Amino acid sequence: MATLESKSASTVTGTAMFTSSGAQITLKLTVAGATSGSHAAHIHDVGDCSAADGTSAGGHWNPTTSAHGMFGGTAHHLGDLGNMVVTPDGMGTLTLTTDKWSIGTGMSNDVVGHSIIIHGGVDDFMTQPTGNAGNRQACGKINLSQ
Repeated sequence: MATLESKSASTVTGTAMFTSSGAQITLKLTVAGATSGSHAAHIHDVGDCSAADGTSAGGHWNPTTSAHGMFGGTAHHLGDLGNMVVTPDGMGTLTLTTDKWSIGTGMSNDVVGHSIIIHGGVDDFMTQPTGNAGNRQACGKINLSQ
C-alpha cells in the first residue's frame, strides 16, 4: 500500500492499495483534494517522496525498458497507470488489474519499494518518456503490509 501526500503546493492526498488473487494484482487508487477533470497516475522508479515537488521519486518505473504508452497497449512502462477522472468534489479513483506485476517477490516486476505519483495533467500516452502529464501533485511510497 501507499499513502499519498501532497506535493508541488497542491492539496491532493490519497491511498493506493495493491491486492493479489492468484497471478492477478489489482490496484485501487483513490485521491481527494484534486481539481476536477482527468489526472495521470504512474508508478515511479524510486520510493522516495521527500522532495517538495515529488522529483525524488525519479522517472516512471520501467523495468522492461519499453516506450511510454497506455497500460495494456503494445508498448508501455509497467508504471503507466493511465488517467483517473476526478469529480467536482475533488475525489477520484482508478482500478487496474494485471498479471504483469508482483507484490513482495523482489523480482523486477515487484511494485514494492517504488512510488505512486498523481500528476496535474492528463497522460497523452505518446510523449516520451512522460506522457506530458504535468507536475507531480501527490506522491506515496509503496510498502508491503499484511
